[in-house]
Amino acid sequence: MAHPPAEPLLLLLEERQSLEAIVAAPSNPHRMVREAGGLLMAADGVANSVIAERLDVSRSTVLGWRKQFGEDGVAGVGRVRPGRGAKPSIPSETIERIVNDTQYTTPPDATHWSVRTMAQAAGVGSTTVHRIWRARGLKPHLVDTFKISTDPAFDDKLIDVVALYMCPPDNAVVLSVDEKSQVQALDRSQPSLPLKPGRAGTMTHDYKRHGTTTLFAALNVLTGLIIGKCMPRHRHQEFLAFLKEINRRVSRGKDIHLIVDNYGTHTHPDVMAWLDRHRRFHLHFTPTSSSWLNLVERWFRELTTRRLKRGSFVSVAELVAAIEDYIAHHNNDPKPIVWHKTADEILTKVRRGRVALTQARVVQRTHH
Repeated sequence: MAHPPAEPLLLLLEERQSLEAIVAAPSNPHRMVREAGGLLMAADGVANSVIAERLDVSRSTVLGWRKQFGEDGVAGVGRVRPGRGAKPSIPSETIERIVNDTQYTTPPDATHWSVRTMAQAAGVGSTTVHRIWRARGLKPHLVDTFKISTDPAFDDKLIDVVALYMCPPDNAVVLSVDEKSQVQALDRSQPSLPLKPGRAGTMTHDYKRHGTTTLFAALNVLTGLIIGKCMPRHRHQEFLAFLKEINRRVSRGKDIHLIVDNYGTHTHPDVMAWLDRHRRFHLHFTPTSSSWLNLVERWFRELTTRRLKRGSFVSVAELVAAIEDYIAHHNNDPKPIVWHKTADEILTKVRRGRVALTQARVVQRTHH
């Protein structure tokens, strides 16, 4: 059945220019460009049925464009009217329940949800759960270690140590000191297979133990140089021997500020008596449960990752030689580990952590 020709769409000059700009813009959605093109054809007197055929839409769609343009003008072009368009396949209530259960509940037989167990519990597909978790950054299969120090002098100790990192005193050396105890000389039970294209290198999961050593290390905060010494035990006698080593290695006339943790050997009466006789030494203690504040721990991690973790040692002597060789190579081209965070930034984050920890305890009590 033939439709009577429609009256041309009346456009103001500004409206025509705006529609032409919509059509010309490559970044506009196809729906918007198609509708603007149809309105321009209608303004040129093209019949609605012809516009529909050219744009591969129905005649009623063209009529709807004309009606909406008459009500809203150019601002309504390409706009999806309320109630139209794709409907969400998952109700928002279901999404919120999945997010809430992921964060605050656990399955009856596990410590955390997996994609499959959550999909089964929520009555949705695994892909849906994965998409929801990814959109909200939820990763229940991962867990980070975390502990907030309960040291009553936390703030004062933190400010003291960070000040040494960021504004070290003049005519002084700042050393980050700690011990890496019980470093094992491990020998793999079989030779490792080398790396080759398409296959990683291998090493056996089991090993033979050949004894241990303790590495005492002091990281020069300014230069990155390491003073290190391996000793068979981890007592105040060994720590005192290491202090004497530092005293010999640091130029006379310079004060020595040592950043250490709260291990008992550091405050043993014999150690304190020696420090009283050597007044250029000054101890600065990190808060309890705050090894992250001691920069030498970063260097220990590099030593473990680069030299020890994949190493195979048939004796303690071979292990000690490997550690000493690593230190020597490091000191040939030392690079300081630069501290960036201010004390105020850290304290602000710690306070947020304390609030979050309190809230987590409340939630746990509520759910139990």
